[in-house]
Amino acid sequence: MCGRYASTRAPQDLTGLFAVTDWRPEETLAPSWNVAPTDPVYAVLERPAREDGDEVRRELRVLRWGLVPSWSKDPKSGARMINARVETVHEKPAYRRAFSRRRCLLPADGFYEWDPVTDEKTGRTRKQPYFIHPGDDGIMALAGLYEFWRDPEVTADDDPDAWLTTCTIITTEATDAAGRVHPRMPLALTPDHYDTWLDPHHQDTADLRALLTQPAGGHLDARAVSMAVNNVRNNGPELLDP
Repeated sequence: MCGRYASTRAPQDLTGLFAVTDWRPEETLAPSWNVAPTDPVYAVLERPAREDGDEVRRELRVLRWGLVPSWSKDPKSGARMINARVETVHEKPAYRRAFSRRRCLLPADGFYEWDPVTDEKTGRTRKQPYFIHPGDDGIMALAGLYEFWRDPEVTADDDPDAWLTTCTIITTEATDAAGRVHPRMPLALTPDHYDTWLDPHHQDTADLRALLTQPAGGHLDARAVSMAVNNVRNNGPELLDP
């Protein structure tokens, strides 16, 4: 699974890296070295323009991590739906409509996984966190899905509180350095696949699944980092120190 990641790049950088055309400055997030479930996160997505359904705009949006299906009775399920398995994402009721129509990219510097380690002196087992990232320190574009949930207690559709937009990260079997730490990892797309993945008019399930291959081209590094990352209240660049 992917339960924590780092996302520290400024929105001005992200709009250039992902060819974003629409961004709302009022949605600017602070850098985070310890993104946790239910946190607000940046997502790159494409939506048809309201005035012209054929025109598609690429947006940088702030979503909540933890997908809430549109049919959910309440948003509490989101905390448990931070990941979707690539093997079944196109079939599961919670994800299949989003996989067809509402795909996104979640920018990340890298992600954390934990490896059980036994202390030779005490015999106790602790979970050692590792930061896993591209070997060239480039950005990771994590494959994700997003969904809209309508709060039935809010009467007006145009009330900002009426809608909750959430997302999930697609995971796969771990490879490369990540595979030595944990059996699962998030999928990251290469730039040549961004357009097809984000296009809401592209709904061929087989074509889309073909994009979800070896993460980051298989070039990932992993390093042990401080146990401080285990506490979601800790958040700073020192969390990435070896």
